[in-house]
Amino acid sequence: MKILYYDCFAGISGDMNLGAMIDLGVDPAFLVESLRALDISGYELAISRQSRRGITGTKVDVVLSEHDGAGHGHHERKLDDIRKILTAAALSDGVRQRSLRMFETIARAESKVHGIDINAVHFHEVGAVDAIVDIVGAALCFEYLGVDRVVASSVELGGGFVNCAHGTLPVPAPATVEILKGVPVRTGGAPHEMTTPTGAAVLVSLADTFSDSMSFRLLDVGYGIGTRDTEIPNVLRVMLGEDSEDRSAAGRESGEVWLVECNIDDMNPELYEHVLDRLFEEGARDAFMTPIVMKKSRPAVVLSVLCDTDQLAGVEEIVLTETTTLGLRKQRLSRTTLRRDADSVMTDYGEVRIKRTFRGNELVTWKPEYEDCRNIAREKGVSIQDVYGAVERAFAQRDDGTEQSK
Repeated sequence: MKILYYDCFAGISGDMNLGAMIDLGVDPAFLVESLRALDISGYELAISRQSRRGITGTKVDVVLSEHDGAGHGHHERKLDDIRKILTAAALSDGVRQRSLRMFETIARAESKVHGIDINAVHFHEVGAVDAIVDIVGAALCFEYLGVDRVVASSVELGGGFVNCAHGTLPVPAPATVEILKGVPVRTGGAPHEMTTPTGAAVLVSLADTFSDSMSFRLLDVGYGIGTRDTEIPNVLRVMLGEDSEDRSAAGRESGEVWLVECNIDDMNPELYEHVLDRLFEEGARDAFMTPIVMKKSRPAVVLSVLCDTDQLAGVEEIVLTETTTLGLRKQRLSRTTLRRDADSVMTDYGEVRIKRTFRGNELVTWKPEYEDCRNIAREKGVSIQDVYGAVERAFAQRDDGTEQSK
């Protein structure tokens, strides 16, 4: 199995990702030529060798003219404009789907942060030519490398404030935080923005899992150089590796998680939902309550939480402060899971995200995202069963049961 590992100790941005991919072995001529399929102009890729804190790698800059040559300024595109550009371009289905997924990820985040409909989001920086190049370029580089699995480390976000189209915002930017929900992150590595919304969208759209501990045979390494010369080396490190155990062929993935538990017998049950919500917001992989009977026949529950090492301290804090327990117990567990990914299908009612599981390359199960189906049913005034039926028909028409995209 061919593995691509993102080491985000200094965060990630769209241009850093392109630089790292080229440094890892993607042919710059391939990238430049493939991007010409897009109906945009007014830019050129400037590729150079640079160093940050003694680490040398590849720097990619998207050099812009005042307009993109299509009559658009750099701040006016909406999601439908992006869809039209991608639909008209001579790109593979995989590149088109991955690119659209990244744009939709950012659009959903901007929509929630600013409280507007997703189709009303003006993409600002994201709709500009440089972001289109960064995102479609990321999908092209991914396909060029032909990797089987993408793993990413926890992500450094930085600190301070950043100036953008909406004014001065705290770092990490609100859209970045929204995109990285459920992802292990760090802050304070430098008083600057270390991870951008575009970089975050690239990462969550491509990565199958996040872990700071990986075991593979290292084949190659590349460095993408960031713009600033920060306190820590402002570079994105990517590694190409090979898993000799070939878990894909075995149809399963292994890893370790923490199990945190406590018994609760004196807490208002109305507060249970709040506790579970807080745990999931912290990044817990799972959280649930099991009814038990304690001494003197008192009814109680066992609160169980599964989390990664990066979330352990936060999970413990929530358990100890949001519940009435006086203590907790924890243990490290080994686990084996089917490989999972996220995808989407286009139905008559709109796009719906789906989750899929695989044994090797064989599709085992799939299911729609309930929230997407519920929201569409409310917006369109149809039953949720109608939406589920539309998803099933769209999936059956598009997929033949093999893995076609990530």
